[in-house]
Amino acid sequence: MSPPDVSPAPPTPLAVVRVWDLPTRLFHWVLTASVVGSVVTANIGGNAMPWHFRLGYLAFTLLAFRLLWGFVGGHWSRFASFVPTPGRLLRYVGGRLGPGERVDIGHNPLGSLSVLAMLALLVAQVSTGLVADDEIAHTGPLNRFVANATAQAATAWHKQWGSKLIVALVVLHVAAIVYYRVGRRLDLVRPMIHGDKLLPAGVPASADGARQRLLALALVIACAAAAAWVASFGG
Repeated sequence: MSPPDVSPAPPTPLAVVRVWDLPTRLFHWVLTASVVGSVVTANIGGNAMPWHFRLGYLAFTLLAFRLLWGFVGGHWSRFASFVPTPGRLLRYVGGRLGPGERVDIGHNPLGSLSVLAMLALLVAQVSTGLVADDEIAHTGPLNRFVANATAQAATAWHKQWGSKLIVALVVLHVAAIVYYRVGRRLDLVRPMIHGDKLLPAGVPASADGARQRLLALALVIACAAAAAWVASFGG
C-alpha cells in the first residue's frame, strides 16, 4: 500500500500589482513637504509667515482633493478599501485574521487609523488657521465670519495643541516605518514612490491610467480654485 501523497502545495504565483496610483503618491509626498514647511515657517515667524499661509492653502487643496479621491480614486486609495471595521481591527490586533484577509496590500488596520487620524488633525489645523488671529499682524481669511471667542479658541488650538499633535503623529508615522523596515523587513516607502508591490496574482490593482490621472488633475484644479476663493476673503 503506497503512502498518501503529502507533497507540499505549489507556491502561489506572484505578480507586480499597482497598489498606489500616481495621484495618491503625489498627494502623499507634496503633503509631507507642505506640513514640514508649515511647521518650520510657523516657528520662524516674521517674514516667513506669508509662506506659512501659502503652505496652508496648499494643504487645504491637497486635503480637499484627498477627501474626494477617497471615493473615486484607485482601489486601494478608496476609504471603502482601507477603513477597518471594528471586527477586522480586533482580529488584526489579536493576530487572528479571517480567511482571505490580507494586511500587506494597502494599509493595515492600525495604519488605516493612523492615516484617518492624520487627515482629521490636518483638516482641523487648516480650519482653525483660516479663522485664527494672532492679534499682532496675521489673521486668517475667514476670521471676520466668526465670533471673537471662537477665533481665540481656534488660534490657541492652532498654535498649541494642533501643532504639537501633528508633530507627534509625524514622529509616530516615521517610527512605524522604521519598525516595519527593521523589525519586520517590510519596506513601506518604496511602494509609495513607484506604486507597486509584489503580491499574489489575482489581487486587484488600482486603476492608474490616463483617464484616472486626468480625473485627479481636474479635482486638484477645482480644489485649488476653492482654496484661492477662500484666500480671497483675506483681502
